[in-house]
Amino acid sequence: MTARPEMYRFHNGEKAPLQFSIAEYEARIAGLRQIMETHGVSAAVFTSMHNISYYSGFTYCAFGRPYALVVTADTAVTISAGIDAGQPWRRAFCDNITYTDWQRDNFWRAICSVTGAGATVGYESDHLTLLQHDKLAAFLKPSQLFDLFEPTMQQRMRKSAAEIELIRAGAAVADVGGYAIRDAVKEGVREIDVAMAGRDAMELEIAKRFPDAEYRDTWVWFQSGINTDGAHNPVTGRQLQRGDILSLNTFPMISAYYTALERTMFVAEVDAASLEIWQANVAAHEYGMSLLKPGASCAEVTEQINAFFEERDLLKYRTFGYGHSFGVLSHYYGREAGLELREDIDTVLEPGMVISMEPMLTIAEGASGAGGYREHDILVITDDSNENITKYPYGPEFNIVG
Repeated sequence: MTARPEMYRFHNGEKAPLQFSIAEYEARIAGLRQIMETHGVSAAVFTSMHNISYYSGFTYCAFGRPYALVVTADTAVTISAGIDAGQPWRRAFCDNITYTDWQRDNFWRAICSVTGAGATVGYESDHLTLLQHDKLAAFLKPSQLFDLFEPTMQQRMRKSAAEIELIRAGAAVADVGGYAIRDAVKEGVREIDVAMAGRDAMELEIAKRFPDAEYRDTWVWFQSGINTDGAHNPVTGRQLQRGDILSLNTFPMISAYYTALERTMFVAEVDAASLEIWQANVAAHEYGMSLLKPGASCAEVTEQINAFFEERDLLKYRTFGYGHSFGVLSHYYGREAGLELREDIDTVLEPGMVISMEPMLTIAEGASGAGGYREHDILVITDDSNENITKYPYGPEFNIVG
């Protein structure tokens, strides 16, 4: 019986146009190698979707299979499963090795073919499972391990001009979805029908703006009534009723880059109690945006908005932090947890960072003004202030609809 290979290179077709230039990816790898040199790491083994995508351009679809990017002083190579054939090579700026599944753990044998045994290996503690950690030790036999989770996150938090340009385009696409949703809102319409209108509009807009991209993962959470109480509640078949509170949430995904638009809305009319809470949350939103400047820390901004709500006896209705970073992230893969507006994050804002302002108040069902109120804008930190790249209007003047 012919021996079957543990791995091979399947460079099928030509390299595809990537979202960023080769120079952009080379600059990211150069920054990574500087991190590696500082910490004495000779081989970085990334297993997370976000770091593999950020450094190589390839965004994998795991379906239970492991993937990797291995970076050494002179090599960058993605490690992918045979089921993907040549696509991981075409959609990455660097080399690619395909591992086979004829025997277990060919994935680690492929990685070892790049790192060699006995290297000082960098890994990601926020992603590598206990099972895979043990296999890393068994196959690579590292002389030392170093956790690259924090320093790579710090690198991703500071956006290049090209990244900011893409995020700006994503915010514009999110606005397109918002207007489509606004047009679709009518009494008696189902949440799912409104959500599909927003999603379809965004996917068409992405295809128009980025004809060479891959299209996947753009989605909408459109919630009504009690379904607005959580920020991540799924879409249902609930029919909209007059006076319902609504939560508009559009999420375009462009080459693994996430952007968002979130707005409170009401169907046709809003009662006095709900209007009062809505206006207070809008005021907090505007106040919060005014605080996002270079030199401000995430914790300081959070405490100032907390005080704003406390003065109005509304802080008890806050449900989560007031904002987060943007870039290579999604609801099913990594985020830059070091740039969130929370009490326990002391990161200081710098020009080139991108962050949301999104205060939310949730009032329990049965109480006056019941529902979840949330506004969300994306802001680029500039040299002395910020630029709001979200253009869809917020507040009662524009968002009582249907």
